[in-house]
Amino acid sequence: MDVAGSRSVRAPSLTDAIIPLAALVLLIGGSILLFGLDALDGPIQTAMVLSAMVAALIAMKNGHSWVEIQQAGQSAMGSITSALFILLAVGGLIGVWNMSGTIPTLVYYGIQVLAPSWYFAATALICGVVAMSIGSSWTTAGTIGVGLVGIAVMLGVSPAITAGAVISGAYLGDKLSPLSETTILTSQMVGVDTHEHIKRQAWTSVPAFVIAFILFLILGFIQGPAQDPVSTDSELAELGRLYNITPLNLLPLALLVVLSARKVPASLALMSSALFAGITGALLQPQVVAEFSGVNGNPVLAAVKGTWQAMSTGFVKASGIGDIDSLLSRGGMDSMLLTIWLIIGAVTFGMLLEAFGLIDRLINPLVAAARSRGRLYLTVFGCAFGLNVVAGDQYIALVLPSRVFRAEFAKRGLAPTNLSRLAADSGTVTSPLVPWNSCGAFMAAALGVPTLLYLPFAFFNILSPLLSVIYGITGFKVEKTAPSSELQPHGKTDPDQPAGPEKE
Repeated sequence: MDVAGSRSVRAPSLTDAIIPLAALVLLIGGSILLFGLDALDGPIQTAMVLSAMVAALIAMKNGHSWVEIQQAGQSAMGSITSALFILLAVGGLIGVWNMSGTIPTLVYYGIQVLAPSWYFAATALICGVVAMSIGSSWTTAGTIGVGLVGIAVMLGVSPAITAGAVISGAYLGDKLSPLSETTILTSQMVGVDTHEHIKRQAWTSVPAFVIAFILFLILGFIQGPAQDPVSTDSELAELGRLYNITPLNLLPLALLVVLSARKVPASLALMSSALFAGITGALLQPQVVAEFSGVNGNPVLAAVKGTWQAMSTGFVKASGIGDIDSLLSRGGMDSMLLTIWLIIGAVTFGMLLEAFGLIDRLINPLVAAARSRGRLYLTVFGCAFGLNVVAGDQYIALVLPSRVFRAEFAKRGLAPTNLSRLAADSGTVTSPLVPWNSCGAFMAAALGVPTLLYLPFAFFNILSPLLSVIYGITGFKVEKTAPSSELQPHGKTDPDQPAGPEKE
């Protein structure tokens, strides 16, 4: 191939593919070593950008032009446009919901209803039901999840465990909802009916969630006594003093659920709910809106300025009670800018690896080495999770393994539903476990809990891929089809049998 009339393009070597990954590991490891959890406040973002530059230099060494690199970067930006608008909308929503009393009302009622001993399990169940209803893990975590983490702080239970429970429930619902974008995408990529795909996913998702639910119950009972009831009572009294607590404050949440169920695009649904919350806040919390906006005597102007400011830079409240202030003083689109910076760097790096053949150069030897069904399942999991790490986006982690391994599963007589379940378990579910992945960055930003802190407690997200791989190794719930007549790659036959295709 001739580029710009003079430059020939070379296929990447294995060393070419390893160098950007080595740079990523070195730079991210160094940032965490030097800055700890503060690494997500800029150092890791810088590491992702530098890693993308290394990948670009490798591409140029192999004969690709800077124009091609720019086009790959533009493709990366195009692939995350929707995610960026959702992030900004969630930031604005949190700010306005705090001003309007929606989140304080959720916390006020939640403290009185949810007992510390079963709080984590209830959190996972609530988020699972909500996510299954609306088909979005991000929307669930950015709304109900925020309130549940706030309640955890008031009750004196672990916000990190609560965040793990929120994510466990949110991703259970996301996987099993016919409204979920990732569920639909996975089934389409592998070529199976969406409802059939959901049925097969239930074989790993339901047992994984049941185990996670039991673990959350155990943690709730062994964590120890929660916050002093007197302290909780004082916080409830302070919320009641600051806000007019009424079920009407939950109308923006109800609107969001309705819009999501009607499949309104997530960013539009979130922004509509935020603007509606500005209206309800002006009617139900006029004193809060007037104080925050600094406008007295003109409620319309106060509502416009307060809503605008809360969406832009977040809501701020100084009550004198630390837990109350940390709960309320949050949100704003600007609070998501670090997360957006991280996602841009990560996805650009991943797109460069994909566009210039570096990922294929790494994956092809792994496919050739997967000589048994168990190794094949482990390879798919490793590729999907690895792409979540190096590409920084769950869609890449879903699409590439589904595309690369589809023919391989067919040649080995493995039904496509096996791959769709494994790809979802490995790609979708593990994405929030990586701090610089778009999902991990979003969850940390929305819930206010660093990814590395909630990771050990995201039980569902750990158990679901584990069960999927175990099924592949043992053959449990592995469906067979007639093997494809196409030749195996690299001249290999079905490795699960000494000779010929695997039998039923």
